[in-house]
Amino acid sequence: MSKLVEINFDGIVGPSHNYAGLSLGNIASVSHKGDPSYPRAAALQGIGKMRGNMGRGLAQGFLLPLPRPNEETLRRLAVDATANRALLAAAWSASSMWTANAATVSPAPDTADGRCHLTPANLVTMVHRAQEWRDTKAQLDIAFGDSKHFAVHDAVPPSFGDEGAANHMRFCEGHDAKGVEVFVYGRPSGKFPARQHEQASRAVARLHGLDPERCLFIEQNPLAIEAGAFHNDVVSVANERVLFTHEEAFADQQGAYDAIRDAFPALEVVEVPSSAVSLAEAIKTYLFNAQLLTLPSGEMALVVPEECRESAAVWSWCEGMLASNGPIRHVIPVDVRQSMANGGGPACLRLRVVADPATVDPRFLLDDAKAERLEDVIAEHWPEQIDPSDIGSEPLARSVRNARSKLLEMLDLRELG
Repeated sequence: MSKLVEINFDGIVGPSHNYAGLSLGNIASVSHKGDPSYPRAAALQGIGKMRGNMGRGLAQGFLLPLPRPNEETLRRLAVDATANRALLAAAWSASSMWTANAATVSPAPDTADGRCHLTPANLVTMVHRAQEWRDTKAQLDIAFGDSKHFAVHDAVPPSFGDEGAANHMRFCEGHDAKGVEVFVYGRPSGKFPARQHEQASRAVARLHGLDPERCLFIEQNPLAIEAGAFHNDVVSVANERVLFTHEEAFADQQGAYDAIRDAFPALEVVEVPSSAVSLAEAIKTYLFNAQLLTLPSGEMALVVPEECRESAAVWSWCEGMLASNGPIRHVIPVDVRQSMANGGGPACLRLRVVADPATVDPRFLLDDAKAERLEDVIAEHWPEQIDPSDIGSEPLARSVRNARSKLLEMLDLRELG
């Protein structure tokens, strides 16, 4: 009998990880534009986070860096030495490391055909991300290739922007129980784009065969988008019966709570008031771009960036929350500073898939021995540092391609070459 558990699939940070500031509306990304990056450290930090969750008894998977530089993108955009540097940098971007944007996932208990459905995000709002979905789907097709248990769709047509699980939440009594799925969208307004379109969310819900009575579509607060919360998971995260959210996350905050509670009466809301943690501080520290996890003990843990511990306001609130004996019983800081500098916290780095691990291609599942082999490949082949002027150079291109090739070889996934 199949045993459904939540598996977090983290993105391995690619060897071309750099700070080109390509993501409009992502304050961290723009503010670090032009800084030197450290791909080796970034990838090892990511493996360290995965190891931590495995050590807590949780199932852990991973997705691989996509081919970079993307020769197809360079060719189709006719990029040469005279082209805009941003177009060149787009073809080198390692942004697929943030697998929260890889796809939207609906587990088998929620779908009409009883299979887990995955739809890769089209990511059309940003050039450097719009090139990802076909290569992402190639991985999903292999990792979740058992058609008895999984259905992998093409991306939603680019008429409507879709940013994947970063704008999707699921409420349930347990991961293997029937759930209520919540899609959060933005409306075009303000100085930053609203990346998730309502119609993209509705299309995904239809593709996945979800019960309309157990689907909700909620608008993100446009002021949060304006402040730099480019995805909902920058201001909210959900797990089982708990919604951990900022007071200013939704356009109609109380209306959002009421709608979720009507569909899922067991809802527990943990709201952080603006008076305790401002929207700006929440976005700076990525308090909500955290992994809210159910440990084997049944207690919930919040895995947050180290930056949260360094903020007096945020850490004071976290300590008060723990003292209140609420549903979140542990707050665990992790070092993902290289990702944070490009605008991605612990939640950005993972895609949640509820499935029986025995039905997943084992090459995409992590254990301690495989983690050690990954660390060895990364330590030997990932560039230690990339400066902005390095992007586009042939020596770096050879180094990046070789590093990814060594990873595929080690994992016996040469078909993704």
